[in-house]
Amino acid sequence: MAYWIFKYILLGPLLALIGRPKIEGLEHVPQSGPAILASNHLAVMDSFYLPLVVRRRITFLAKSEYFTGTGFKGWWSRWFFTAVGQVPIDRSSADAAQAALDTAKRVLGEGKLLGMYPEGTRSPDGRLYKGKTGLARLALETGVPVIPVAMIGTNKVNPPGTSMLRFGKVTVRFGKPMDFSRFDGLAGNRFIERAVIDEVIYELMGLSGQEYVDIYAATLKNGDGSEPPGKAAPSRIPETAAG
Repeated sequence: MAYWIFKYILLGPLLALIGRPKIEGLEHVPQSGPAILASNHLAVMDSFYLPLVVRRRITFLAKSEYFTGTGFKGWWSRWFFTAVGQVPIDRSSADAAQAALDTAKRVLGEGKLLGMYPEGTRSPDGRLYKGKTGLARLALETGVPVIPVAMIGTNKVNPPGTSMLRFGKVTVRFGKPMDFSRFDGLAGNRFIERAVIDEVIYELMGLSGQEYVDIYAATLKNGDGSEPPGKAAPSRIPETAAG
């Protein structure tokens, strides 16, 4: 109930006024059944504008720290992130990746929409970065369709590093569902998983018009990687996977 109150009464009207969202390709989102919405990630507001324009409820995975605080602030954080459709995952344990995968599979097994950011973190500069293979493994193990989603303009409405919102124009563009059934039985193969996530990123690049950078966004954020000399688009099927 809180999710719909936030969407239609509290946050939704305000976000609609500030970002004037334009929606393209919404017909690609199924009206029922599980699917992964794979989005680029420009700003915190991505997790608000995407649910705003999709009629169905979307579930995101969020770090467990948002749900474990104490006092009023902890209660508010826990209530808020639950209300906006996020479920906690523990990222501190040795089995964090498997725990996240198991939680995501449970959400999809319940026939829900799961929102994921294949880049793993927000873009530090508005460009599109190399995808992580967790989404690929999930898609291969569950067989659910992957729907690429391009968020455009959210970094203008919610500039990175700030909590302020500015008036702007947000576009949410959905691509056609991606079917990876040709890779049935190959979950766990790192070359196949890389091929799948590269294909998703390739679609996001086309939908968003972003420049692609062939390193992980987290690498650039952490300062332990330098700008690569080339920024070629990822191939749909790497040579190592194509044989």
